[in-house]
Amino acid sequence: MKLLRFGEPGAEKPGMIDGDGTLRDLSGVVADITGDTLGDAALARLRELDPASLPAVPGTPRIGPCVGNIGKFLCIGLNYSDHAAETGAAIPDHPILFFKANSAVVGPNDTVSMPRGSTHTDWEVELGVVIGKTAKYVSEAEALDYVAGYCVVNDVSERHFQTQLSGQWTKGKSCDTFGPTGPWLVTRDEIADPQQLDMWLDVNGERRQTGNTRTMIFTVAQIIEHLSSLMTLHPGDVISTGTPPGVALGMKNPVYLKVGDRMDVWIEGLGQQTQIVAEDA
Repeated sequence: MKLLRFGEPGAEKPGMIDGDGTLRDLSGVVADITGDTLGDAALARLRELDPASLPAVPGTPRIGPCVGNIGKFLCIGLNYSDHAAETGAAIPDHPILFFKANSAVVGPNDTVSMPRGSTHTDWEVELGVVIGKTAKYVSEAEALDYVAGYCVVNDVSERHFQTQLSGQWTKGKSCDTFGPTGPWLVTRDEIADPQQLDMWLDVNGERRQTGNTRTMIFTVAQIIEHLSSLMTLHPGDVISTGTPPGVALGMKNPVYLKVGDRMDVWIEGLGQQTQIVAEDA
């Protein structure tokens, strides 16, 4: 299934994309797409629905983040061997963890706002993993059973804030609008292998990132095993699993984002995002 949320910020409704690509309104069945509706039993009930029985949504409404009321937004840094190489970083022994503030999360096509004083705002296409059931001390072998589905994340990053303002990477990762998420939550049954997904990102029509999740240093299952040994993962938590090469930070002569730039972001089977960069109010 392809689940999503549509409508104005703070008033999104749950929806589903049917086999013909029509957006169907799920608000008569569930209140929202959140951790409460992402367990195996709840998803099975949605899967039994006849999409044609659901109201078609007219027009082209705004698409919101594909998960509402995200509990934790966990991010993995330097998780692609080719990205680590382009930045000159050593391969980590364990997954590098940082948090993105939930207030950064926006819809997949919402405007990305350049923070005041920003000169090094960068892009990162990433595979998002949405947890579907409580996970604690989960083994690698069973880890994917705890996944509700997958989505596209653009881990927008201000590199000066990230590396030069002292402290943790969170400073450069948590600016308002720096977490476009969606368009869809694609349930795990539709993704045969999360380690075989092509991914791309263009800036102003020019290809910047081309990658595949097979070059992850730590697989989705290994990440869940590691994180669940440190903290309990709850339904509705999102894990952004790292980015392939092609970010501005890795360029010999970096060209960072500027006001008016356009980002197009795709992952195979998970849909496309488009954002325009604007000056923060």
